[in-house]
Amino acid sequence: MDVFVSGPNIGNMAVTLGLVVMLLVLSTRANILDRNGALAAALLGLLVGGLGHWTWLIILLGFLLSSHKATKWRFEEKLALGLSESNDGHRGWTNVVANGAIPGFMCLIAIAVQDWEAMVWLFGASVAVAAADTFASEIGALDPRVRMITTLKPCEQGLNGGFSPNGQVAALVGSSVVAALTFAAWFLTSTEDGTGLNGPVLALILALVGWIGCQIDSFLGALLENRGYLTKGSVNALSIAGGVVIMLAVLAQSS
Repeated sequence: MDVFVSGPNIGNMAVTLGLVVMLLVLSTRANILDRNGALAAALLGLLVGGLGHWTWLIILLGFLLSSHKATKWRFEEKLALGLSESNDGHRGWTNVVANGAIPGFMCLIAIAVQDWEAMVWLFGASVAVAAADTFASEIGALDPRVRMITTLKPCEQGLNGGFSPNGQVAALVGSSVVAALTFAAWFLTSTEDGTGLNGPVLALILALVGWIGCQIDSFLGALLENRGYLTKGSVNALSIAGGVVIMLAVLAQSS
């Protein structure tokens, strides 16, 4: 039973099921997700692990746990300022879908094209953008040095399109966490003989792609969400898609 073979197989599914159970236990005990959010995350986990690989699910779990820590950072202060999405720091199914729909779609593409070597980087890009945006929002929320990304003029904290120095650094940290996990997933499952994709270089690029995706999110928030043309969920989805497209262009140049 080879647990390092990607796609639907007994070894991969066995580890995936174990990780999904761990996800449910952790989300319940640590109040990371509400009941519907945990159910949505479990279904997404089965899709990601079963069609992709259990190491891809590790990437998602890394994002979930690290973003929860970012959410709980100085939580009472953010709650008092009205900068928190929930009263106790947990996330619901809408957040899972907004951040997980495109990563899940990457797994469907992987099984369709039977290419997990390249697809893990596109999957990682989709998660890196979500991580960068979450870290930027949660860590940068309490930085008063906020400017609107379209005008660079000072603006109020929590306004869509606003960015701060702390938020920008946090965005890069969030995407770097995912980039490191993506490299590990690629390394463990790669069958390349050294003439294919350059993992370390792609990991560095992936960290930058996640950060760029966060900037796309801010631009869309300033230009379209503030005017009522887009919702927060659609802005997240479009920025994640933008990150995937950028990473796809990078892979096309690398092949």
